[in-house]
Amino acid sequence: MNINNTSAKKSLGQNFITDNNFLLSMDRYIESSKNNILIEVGPGKGALTKYLSQKHFKRLYLIEKDDLLAERLEENYKNYKNIEVIKGDALTYDYNKFRDKKYNVIIYGNLPFNISTKLLSLWLGGIKWPSFFDKMILMFQKEVGDRIIASHNSKKYGRLSVLVQSRCRVKKLMNAPASIFQPKPKVNGAIIQFEPINDYKSINYQKLGTLLEKSFNGRRKKIKNTLKDYKFFLQKLQIDDNLRPENLSVSDYCNLVRLIK
Repeated sequence: MNINNTSAKKSLGQNFITDNNFLLSMDRYIESSKNNILIEVGPGKGALTKYLSQKHFKRLYLIEKDDLLAERLEENYKNYKNIEVIKGDALTYDYNKFRDKKYNVIIYGNLPFNISTKLLSLWLGGIKWPSFFDKMILMFQKEVGDRIIASHNSKKYGRLSVLVQSRCRVKKLMNAPASIFQPKPKVNGAIIQFEPINDYKSINYQKLGTLLEKSFNGRRKKIKNTLKDYKFFLQKLQIDDNLRPENLSVSDYCNLVRLIK
């Protein structure tokens, strides 16, 4: 059975990239060095894998949940000693093996839209920071990508924006129109780059999440209402409590978490 004839499984959120011009554009963002360990999440039929496999790297890991596709990838790359196919779920995989800082770990992935934010939360939410990765280049639904990169004072800025930007420098690299996929999804995608930062590594990430939930739960309310329990700390940081949740910067929220016991 030819891997190209394999149908997408809706249950796994599969949408395969079939546009070669898009892949050629993506290729310029693939880093190539013997010091790199590359991880591709959800390689599917191997469209991006083809480009990754042609680069220099210490090792390339392909994490694929679909057993049939994983078997086809194993067959395709059986003669490559430094390419390993991992049959499994990226959400439950143990990434601690990549913590060896001798090599730079880069994650690539055309993430299924239905689990993309769960995967991102998994990779960013670890107790140990910096995390195991040095860079990530990932596909998201465009609307989610817009929220990830949004700056404060923007309508798209929210809990996800702050959580991600407290951990990473983020940048949109490319749009990914629905037409490049098969089957064609109902929404467009976006390629986002993540580079870890250490500015806020000392803060409690779980507490930050709780604070943001309270703050953005009443998005149109002023923070003197949504964050009324922290009025003393807001005054200490000279943050005007007449502001709305989207008016506070990432550093404002992180500085607030530092003061909360």
